[in-house]
Amino acid sequence: MVAPLKVGIAGLGTVGAEVVRLIEAQQSILAARCGRGIKVVAVTARNKAKKRGIDLRGIDWMKDPLAVATHPEVDCFVELMGGAGDPALSSISAALASGKSVVTANKALVAKHGLKLAASAEKHGGALNYEAAVAGAIPVIKTLREGLSGTSINRVYGILNGTCNYILTRMEQEGLSFAECLKDAQRLGYAEAEPSFDVDGYDTAQKLAILASLAFGTKLAESAVSVEGISTIAAEDLRAAADLGYRIKLLGVAMRTKTGIEQRVHPTMVPLTSSIAQVMGVTNAVTIDGAGIAPITLVGPGAGGAATASAVLADIADVARNVRALPFAQPVTKLTPTTKAPMERHEGGYYIRLMARDLAGTAARIATRLAEQKISLESIVQKHPNGGLEPIDGTKKSSPVPVILITYATSEDAMRRALQAVQKDKVISGKPQVIRIEKN
Repeated sequence: MVAPLKVGIAGLGTVGAEVVRLIEAQQSILAARCGRGIKVVAVTARNKAKKRGIDLRGIDWMKDPLAVATHPEVDCFVELMGGAGDPALSSISAALASGKSVVTANKALVAKHGLKLAASAEKHGGALNYEAAVAGAIPVIKTLREGLSGTSINRVYGILNGTCNYILTRMEQEGLSFAECLKDAQRLGYAEAEPSFDVDGYDTAQKLAILASLAFGTKLAESAVSVEGISTIAAEDLRAAADLGYRIKLLGVAMRTKTGIEQRVHPTMVPLTSSIAQVMGVTNAVTIDGAGIAPITLVGPGAGGAATASAVLADIADVARNVRALPFAQPVTKLTPTTKAPMERHEGGYYIRLMARDLAGTAARIATRLAEQKISLESIVQKHPNGGLEPIDGTKKSSPVPVILITYATSEDAMRRALQAVQKDKVISGKPQVIRIEKN
């Protein structure tokens, strides 16, 4: 009879407590699927007296995470504390150095120290599994690392932050401002009291850096990701996007280009007909474009105790089955260096909203500046008094008129130069709103 896999868990918050509960509730199913049982033998958390709704009798309560990581009975150390530094880093390092396997949901730690930890796992023979670090219950890590190991990936992109997707959904559906939706998201617990890490795009950037390394065999580098958040998105942009056949999402995008791997996080207009445009609320989604196959879109809950715990338990089950995949799909020594691709080199279509001043020749001047940079326009429209869009017709207005331009593919550098020239001409008021367009 095969001995059960003995698990030690550091962190008994919403996710950790749910993992303990699931292991207890699904003992027979796990044993059947893994060929052996799974047993929690040691735990630790900051507050031992806290009510968690789980039975910890018969489980060693250790004084700190390092004690769990080095516990002689523990085969698999599960880190659910969070944070890019200690105690998570030192505990995981100790577990891997002793040959134990590690499961973590810690995206910040993987993004910052993943290569060093992966090298230790490779050296000492343990697994380093982190499915729950990206997109919750969506098995995107396993899909890229194992399911598509024979496919050359051209692009991976997606909605990787439920807070931002919830805010943009509410803004679109109810015509609310960013500030109003953020306040409501905080009230409902979808956004932190200090929400900048989410709404400024950095949470998505950490997750994208992990996906890019897996997809393209590059060294993981969060610093290589260009990042913009959603705080500048206005209700009028969402309305205009809908009228034009698009929807605005905060996307993380990593793709092959002629000059290397481009990694970027920013508000993006996606066609309403695309799969990713249908993903609303706090749901996450990832689309993978691979050579020779149609795009694959994975959709599901990206956060929450149950969703994250299900991904953690799947990783533990792999350890119990003795499945050992290289943490980043290939040896760390084989991963290629990656640098930050300048956004000026990005090529694609753009949505541009300008406040055109009531001056003779304004439209002609804007068109001239774009033509000087060889930028072709798919459409030029102005806001109708009733709030809709109509072709620009030069009708005299007494105040600045919102003018919306949709460009064909051009370089970001050319687009920025054209808009700088338009601003110098003083034919627009304020700063132009620019949103990149991502085609299917």
